[in-house]
Amino acid sequence: MEPPDPRNLVPPERAAQFTAFVAGVLAVAVLVSAGPLVSLGTSVSTLPVAFWTMAVLAVACDARPFVAPGRRQSSAVYPSSCFTFAILLGWGLGPAVAVQAVAVLVSGVRSGHAPWRTAFNAAQYACSLAAAYAISRLAPGAAFEGGPLTWADVAAIGGAGVAWFLVNYGLVTAAVRLRFGERWWPNAWRGLPFELLSTGSLLLLAPILVTAARASAALVPLVLVPLFAVYRMARLTVEQRQLAALDPLTGLPNRKALLAEVNEQVHRHAERAARGEPDAQLALLLIDLDRFKNVNDALGHAVGDRLLVEVSARLTEVVEPPGLVARLGGDEFAIVMTGLTEVGQARAFADQVVQVLAEPVQLDGLPLDVGGSIGIALYPDHGEDFATLMRHADVAMYDAKHRNDTVAVYTPESDHNSAERLSLLADLRRVLEAGPTGQPPPATSPVRGGDGATLPVAGAAGGRTGQRWWPRRRRRLPTEVQHDELINHIVTAADPILRRSTQPTPPASDGEPVWVGPTPSEEPPEPASEVGEIMLYYQPQIEIATGAVVGVEALLRWRHPRRGMVDPEELIRVAEQSAVMRLLTRRVVDDVVEQLAKWSSAGVGLRAALNVSVRDLHTGEIAEQIADRLTRYGVAPERLQLEITEGALMADPRRVLTTITRLHRIGVGIALDDFGTGYSSLQHLRRLPLSEVKVDRSFVLGMVEDSDDAAIVRSTIELAKALGLRVVAEGVEDERTWRMLHAAGCDAAQGWFYARPMPAEELVAWLARYRPVRPLATSEEAELPRRHPR
Repeated sequence: MEPPDPRNLVPPERAAQFTAFVAGVLAVAVLVSAGPLVSLGTSVSTLPVAFWTMAVLAVACDARPFVAPGRRQSSAVYPSSCFTFAILLGWGLGPAVAVQAVAVLVSGVRSGHAPWRTAFNAAQYACSLAAAYAISRLAPGAAFEGGPLTWADVAAIGGAGVAWFLVNYGLVTAAVRLRFGERWWPNAWRGLPFELLSTGSLLLLAPILVTAARASAALVPLVLVPLFAVYRMARLTVEQRQLAALDPLTGLPNRKALLAEVNEQVHRHAERAARGEPDAQLALLLIDLDRFKNVNDALGHAVGDRLLVEVSARLTEVVEPPGLVARLGGDEFAIVMTGLTEVGQARAFADQVVQVLAEPVQLDGLPLDVGGSIGIALYPDHGEDFATLMRHADVAMYDAKHRNDTVAVYTPESDHNSAERLSLLADLRRVLEAGPTGQPPPATSPVRGGDGATLPVAGAAGGRTGQRWWPRRRRRLPTEVQHDELINHIVTAADPILRRSTQPTPPASDGEPVWVGPTPSEEPPEPASEVGEIMLYYQPQIEIATGAVVGVEALLRWRHPRRGMVDPEELIRVAEQSAVMRLLTRRVVDDVVEQLAKWSSAGVGLRAALNVSVRDLHTGEIAEQIADRLTRYGVAPERLQLEITEGALMADPRRVLTTITRLHRIGVGIALDDFGTGYSSLQHLRRLPLSEVKVDRSFVLGMVEDSDDAAIVRSTIELAKALGLRVVAEGVEDERTWRMLHAAGCDAAQGWFYARPMPAEELVAWLARYRPVRPLATSEEAELPRRHPR
């Protein structure tokens, strides 16, 4: 037994009100047409041949009405409207209603309509014809009875056509609204252009048809030519609209159709949520194929197109109505799921899609393995409009890719382009363009300092140009405590900022730049600028064996007037996504090199390390910029060291290697930062012109308690030593870790055990107070924990 046609069904919860509406329309139709139909029985024999010709054509044409593909049956084009409206104008309401009822009956049988639907359609047309007839009777003359038509007659005929259209379209739209619960005005407005074009054209032909019929019945069949033109015009219009909403390669809906569908479903789900219905959530799934570019590059675009067609077929099979599959372009697809009650349903469906895509696609006997990453955004949790849902689904999809996962649901934490972060990025650009002191940089020549003078305090190691920054010996201060006047003199002479602070002019702030470090204990004063001020903090690097200060690492700090101290990790992550990173790197390099020159002029020969981003290493401009700044400030290249991460190295090893090689030729040191956290192979340690490896703090912090972390640190040190590289450990926060690193042979360390990051002027004061401490590795404390056998 075949299931009933869903077009003939009425939802049970809407049956009462819909039945009442249909009954009301039928009652009105009977009231307005009963009299004319009764009088028709006495005059049917007097009707001319032209009438019967129109009647036959009306019934015959409605046997095959034009239904636009993808539209509901109620939006079909019924050519009988032209003939019955002409009969109305020429022979009255009774003949028009009778012919229209027969045409509707024939059309209903041909289309498989239920009896109630056929009866409603006949009643709907009867009401429309009655309204049109009432308006046409307002004309002062007898239209189409042999006399000339006046402008009043023409106006009455036009008004009759408008009345017919409004009553007919209003009854149909109201019936659909009561039957399916759809929104009345949006649906009516969306279908209005098609109805005006098709039905309006048919109604405008009616006056011409009845005029020709008065002249000769033989002229009536000629109207089939313009009717066919109307038919073709309606079909071409719909097809053109369909093509504009379809992807030409796969035949799936495109972005435009997806926009319309999501907006429609959002309104429907909002109505369900307002009524308290449970299935009030909508999911938008964004799919990106993982290895499609490899197929295109290796096998050509023709094979890639065939692959997309196969993927679209698989997605169509797994998505059941009322769900929608759309192709957005390239290798991106989208799926709309409706009627959800929780996010788990969307994830479960996404897992099914992943399984479908995981099956290799056979093309010309070659199995092509293409997976997919899926991002999920839900209405209303993640957005209440198409643009927001689309952007959040895109964020989730890229989050899945970055985590090497297949499915991800949107979370605000993974949105690197939120409104808050965009605002932060705009403020960052403003503060960078304003210059170090909040004003455009002065045009005066930079401070130049000779390289090699050494401050006679503990740990401030240095040497002449060309001398190694890693000192073999250190000079120690006497054990006596220096007088305050001497310390103040050293501190003031070492930093021009403090010299200017003793004058009436406001002090200029230093620095900004790079990377991550713990929040300092002493915060800078509140900036007056509305976007705050960027500065550099410096954390000392200590040679473990001797306790000498051998260098510093520059760390980025930004105190925002509204946000407080901005997290450096978030700041760098936001900047790397835009061209602001270029401005930030330029500012960092300028300030670090200038600070090195200031320290040199004061006799401090420290070496400064700074981090650079992936964008900097890819462009290669940083090598030229560093060479220019070193020359301008008179700083030896050996005083500067760049730290690159494994992630930056693996992003594009060839281009990164080119940039690093140029920097190495200049004389700038290169260190591999956060070693052990990325995916670089040992060949990179062999190929790159590295001078130093930094062990990531995540391993150093846990090496006291975790034997695995201790084993990683020990192995890293041994590997670096075998390759002739120095080793610096980050995150040294206690004496136990310090002694263990010394026992393992680590060269240098930095962390809160020695000092927190501090501004440049505080660093000089700290150097004056610093007393080197040497570890004694003869006790049991120096022994590294060993891994237990498993």
